[in-house]
Amino acid sequence: MRRDYHRWYSHRLGREFGVVVYGRWGPPMIVFPTSGGDEWEFDRQGMIDGLGDPIEAGRVKLYCVNVNHGDSFANRGAHPFHRSWMQHQYDEYIRHEVIPFVRSDCRSEDIGVGTIGASLGAYHAANTLFKHPDVVKRCLALSGVYDMKRFMDGAYDDNFYFNNPVDYLSNLSDPWALGHLASCDIRIATGSGPWEQSGESYRLSHILASRGIRHHLDDWGPMGGHDWPYWKHQLRGYL
Repeated sequence: MRRDYHRWYSHRLGREFGVVVYGRWGPPMIVFPTSGGDEWEFDRQGMIDGLGDPIEAGRVKLYCVNVNHGDSFANRGAHPFHRSWMQHQYDEYIRHEVIPFVRSDCRSEDIGVGTIGASLGAYHAANTLFKHPDVVKRCLALSGVYDMKRFMDGAYDDNFYFNNPVDYLSNLSDPWALGHLASCDIRIATGSGPWEQSGESYRLSHILASRGIRHHLDDWGPMGGHDWPYWKHQLRGYL
């Protein structure tokens, strides 16, 4: 399988971040790691080997990115408003650095991009689509967490609001955003398997439904656990 590694310095994040590309062609999907992961996490966990058939067949091309969780929400040594600012900066990095890189690599200036993520990665995958539905057209969010207030110590500002899906989606009325969201394939996966807490996914689904946003809430039952074997099984089904 073809693997290409790219790395550059991001002035938005103040450090170098890497992207690993798997596959030669196919619809591009950005893969976000879990809170403690990096751009190599999917490979280390056997997810790339497990998805080898659809990647080799050109059904998907994966772009695995890193996250700045340690600089944003998990940075307990920083003021909460700095945490939310760094999350804002990460969203800007994805939209204005990673997505243009993906489109350039695919040799298409307007190709639609998808997102994949599990656990905290599902938050990033979903948040990226909800905020940029004109360019991100598909999302596979597995075992996600969509309310980040637990990381803010009671503080609240605009950067946090516009990166906390359960808040900004609850009030969404912009015809432009709703029109683009109507064209997206949004998959929220959960279940009753080990360590899974499905309440967050059901809450997000309820909010989306209240705004008339078409989506799929996929309850995998016992096969919806919060661990890599369950996520591998789900992604093989989706892809």
